[in-house]
Formats: sequence, C-alpha cells, structure tokens
Amino acid sequence: MEDVLDVYQRPYDPSYPVVCMDESPKQLIGEVREPLPTKPGSIEKVDDEYVRLGVAELFLAVEPLTGKMIAEVESKRAKKDWAQFIRDLVDVHYPTAKKIVLVMDNLNTHKLSSLYEAFDPEEAHRLRDKLELHYTPKHGSWLNVAEIGFSILKRQCIPFRVADINVLRNTVKTFIAQRNTEKRVVNWQFTTGDARIKLRHLYPEL
Repeated sequence: MEDVLDVYQRPYDPSYPVVCMDESPKQLIGEVREPLPTKPGSIEKVDDEYVRLGVAELFLAVEPLTGKMIAEVESKRAKKDWAQFIRDLVDVHYPTAKKIVLVMDNLNTHKLSSLYEAFDPEEAHRLRDKLELHYTPKHGSWLNVAEIGFSILKRQCIPFRVADINVLRNTVKTFIAQRNTEKRVVNWQFTTGDARIKLRHLYPEL
C-alpha cells in the first residue's frame, strides 16, 4: 500500500509518467424486442427481457497527473491481450518515456512473463525495460486510480445494453477522445501518513 501511495506523491515527469491500468468485463446484451422511442408525453420504453451475447474486455489506463485516458476493447482477457495493450502504451502512447511507472492490480495476466508468451524474447525484454511495476495489495484495488477511470467510463459512456463489440469500441473511443481534450486531472490526497493513522489496524503491533 505504501509503495503505491509513495508513487502518487512523485512530481510530474514526462520521462517517467505514472500510469494506472486495469481491465474490466462488459456483458454484451441484445434486445428481444425493439424499444419504443420517446414521443411527446411519453418516455422511451425498454422491455425487461434481454439476450446475452457474450462478454467484451475493457483495458483502461489513466495518467493521474495529466488526466490522459487510454482504452481498448477486446473480445477476451488473455495474457497476449494484456501484452499487446502494454506494447501500445510503450510504443504508441508514451514513445519518448524512459520508463512508464505502471500501477496495476495483481491479476494473473499482469505479469512480465505475459510479454514473453506474446512476443519473442528480444521484444519482450525491450518492453520489460520500459516498465517500472507497482502492484496494489490484495483486497486493495481501491488504490488503483484506474478504478476511478472505470467508474467514470461506466457511468458516463457505456450504456447498460450494448449488443455489438464494435459499437462498444466506437462509443468508448469517442468518449475517451472527448475526455482527453478536457484534461481532467486526478487530485489524489490520501498519503502514506494518512494510511498510518486511518488504517493503523493494518500495521503489525510492535
């Protein structure tokens, strides 16, 4: 916990950007009956019945000190999908960074070994050297700023029912592009000092 909190206290450095990433599933849901559109004096009417059409996986990265958000929608959450997302971070989104300071949850796919399963050893090694990894503790995903990003994304962007993964991709892409123009930074205020007071029950008794 303190490791992640100390990372959040670092001053902004474009050569070492602090980036928080996470992933989350999104159920694809189709309508059984077409909704009745709104009309004067009547709201839209949607049937309670629906059909499940599989699951999409959302990958999200948030840079707290600039407000930059990066999102990809994939059809699955395999190690190779995570590895490709990381390569895009390194080569497309932060090509001039010396290292990306990456904060993540302890999911089984979020490992450097995933890079070696996805790419040849030279490429995996190159990507590995561009990362400085910091993991949130077990049951401590609230420490990951990407959780805030997902809350924003799901409340403001993604409709409850979306049936097609390509529609989902386009919806997310449009929202992220607009969001990035606004440059809304994250004002993280919970520090290591706060943790030692408010969460002292987590520390060993000496």
